[in-house]
Amino acid sequence: MNASSLNVATAVQQYLDENGFTVDEYTRPWVELTIGPMKLRMRNGAARQRAIPLHDMHHVATGYGTDLLGEAEIGAWELRAGCNNAFLVGINLTAAVLGAVLSPRRVWRAWRAARGARSLYVSGRSREALAAMSVAELRTLTGVPEGGVAAATGRSSTAHSAPESHLAPGDDSAQRGGSRLEDGPRAAQSPRSAHR
Repeated sequence: MNASSLNVATAVQQYLDENGFTVDEYTRPWVELTIGPMKLRMRNGAARQRAIPLHDMHHVATGYGTDLLGEAEIGAWELRAGCNNAFLVGINLTAAVLGAVLSPRRVWRAWRAARGARSLYVSGRSREALAAMSVAELRTLTGVPEGGVAAATGRSSTAHSAPESHLAPGDDSAQRGGSRLEDGPRAAQSPRSAHR
């Protein structure tokens, strides 16, 4: 099934399942950050709890993955598309700067892809209203092209996020696992970034 025809709630649940995440992680009081070999524990404050469900919808809409560079790409995209509080600016700027060190072209392409886009953080829509939309409607609302931004730029960090897109030749990042700014069953199993 084409991801564009799914409703957002179903697409987000698929995204969570395929990346080893769960909805209950949205409201846990503490989260674990894994940055390379380091593990840090931080409070899951109200700003983060409000942001993460919308951030996951951005992953579904754009097709950016949850590996380190995918999080850097979505960080750059979210910065340009609109952040409405200091937490979002800080976490996205951190991810984008780290990604720019590792792969400046990918982060620059993500920044450019967000030209004219509008993040869900500034949309004024409730999480429930967004979840009831189709992925195609979500992409229209956010200014993301049909198939996602990662598909439009010719690469995708995960096979899931933009099912109608294809991985670039030699891009095995979908096999490397996810990254997330929180705890979960895959924390010890896969590389994680400082952003989710």
